Amino acid sequence: TSRKYGGTGLGLAISRELSRLLRGEIRLVSAPSKGSVFSLYLPQVFPPTRQPRKTSDAAAVATAAIEAARVAADRRAAPVNVEDTTAAEQQPVPAFLVNELNDDRESVHTGDRSVLIVENDLAFARVLLEAAREQGFKGIVTSHGTAALTIVNQVQPSAILLDIFLPDIEGWRVLSRLKNDLATRHIPVHVISTEEARERAIESGARRFIVKPIQSRKAVDEVLADVHRYTSQEPRKLLVVEPDPTKLTSLREYLDGLENVEVVTATEGNEAAALLRQGGLDCAIVNPDTPNLSLPELMSELRETGKNLPPVIAFGRRVGASVGAASVASLERIPGVHEVHSMERLLDEVVRALHVDVNRVKDPHRKVIDDIHRSTQALAGRRVLIVDDDIRNIFALSSVLEDYGVDIRTADNGREAIALAQKADLDVILMDIMMPEMDGLETMKGIRKIPACKDLPIVAVTAKAMKGDRERCIEAGAWDYLSKPVDREQLIGVLKAWLQR
Repeated sequence: TSRKYGGTGLGLAISRELSRLLRGEIRLVSAPSKGSVFSLYLPQVFPPTRQPRKTSDAAAVATAAIEAARVAADRRAAPVNVEDTTAAEQQPVPAFLVNELNDDRESVHTGDRSVLIVENDLAFARVLLEAAREQGFKGIVTSHGTAALTIVNQVQPSAILLDIFLPDIEGWRVLSRLKNDLATRHIPVHVISTEEARERAIESGARRFIVKPIQSRKAVDEVLADVHRYTSQEPRKLLVVEPDPTKLTSLREYLDGLENVEVVTATEGNEAAALLRQGGLDCAIVNPDTPNLSLPELMSELRETGKNLPPVIAFGRRVGASVGAASVASLERIPGVHEVHSMERLLDEVVRALHVDVNRVKDPHRKVIDDIHRSTQALAGRRVLIVDDDIRNIFALSSVLEDYGVDIRTADNGREAIALAQKADLDVILMDIMMPEMDGLETMKGIRKIPACKDLPIVAVTAKAMKGDRERCIEAGAWDYLSKPVDREQLIGVLKAWLQR
């Protein structure tokens, strides 16, 4: 073998999963030049198989059995083996995960209403945290975008307040990553930045834009009150404007069943304009051919009021329509307006605009959305560097990506990877962590020193998957994380989320 160390990669990951299937666990204590101790804990009595939708009881039985076995084993263990086996907990907490404001991250549980505050100005972040708590939220604060992505995966917050100017990664990249992943795009993001970023934020999928600097605490309270309203159980209001009654009925029937959505309809332009001026809408579907309605003029008028406008989906216009053709042709250039031409795309845009979790829509609707997002056009022609010292892993990843037209480069060590990053125009790097001589962590730090690679997505790929590994990878320069054995769909999903233009 050419590897300096063996047994710490995929074999250990597989053994760990086998132990979990047996309701047990593996612990490892390892010291350089001294050796390693692997301890396998198994319950004396195998707990009952977990029943579907009744995981809590089975989990409690399993946890109790594991703890009983652990205590018994600890009592029998020789002193030489009784050490603190959670080595990851002895590691210093990465700087970007330090709880600088004593937020609520340790007390957030499933079902809690929480807000993730991603803000570079800690004094302002403290004000946002206090306001969030007053509105009944638990608050989590970070000034780093990569830490925010890790926290989102762990906590699934009710809403996100996102600053654009962050020390490690642009807020735009964070927003793009969130909104191009079906698992996170339903989380409403409120972008906080200077006025010139407003249009880009709305176009990128933000629910609201908050202008910096915010002048008073009252303005902050209004922002959090709006977040509270939107994340409560109040129905989200969808306006449908369609002059043809038959088409209007078809639209309502097709969108029927979206959870917690109230549909308001209009068939005439003046009525639709009045409803949009009135406010309180979360999304609008508008047929631009509706009589007495000039969508470009109406949107321009509403923008001048300074109010936050709902996303508008233009749907149903006749191709080559003669009425207002010049204005209609410019629909896609109107901030906040997106035109679609099929019922399937309309459904996807409505679900996205209303921040509906795709896991909570009816099965037929979910299939439509899944089919749309299986498109892999974002990957074709993109240049991916795979860094791994095991040719079998390179072959496995390459075999998957070649099916999608990806331009693949490979490196089997850290130094070669850094050299390729310096001269190749790369779109993303898949970085193995467990490599001899220069591991993936050191390699990523070296790549991040290259000016052209400052904003290059790097995805850590590792079989260790132990506690704290994700954080150490992010601290070293990774923007995302995959554990081996790599799931094909997860790999493609992560790459699409970073490479979507």
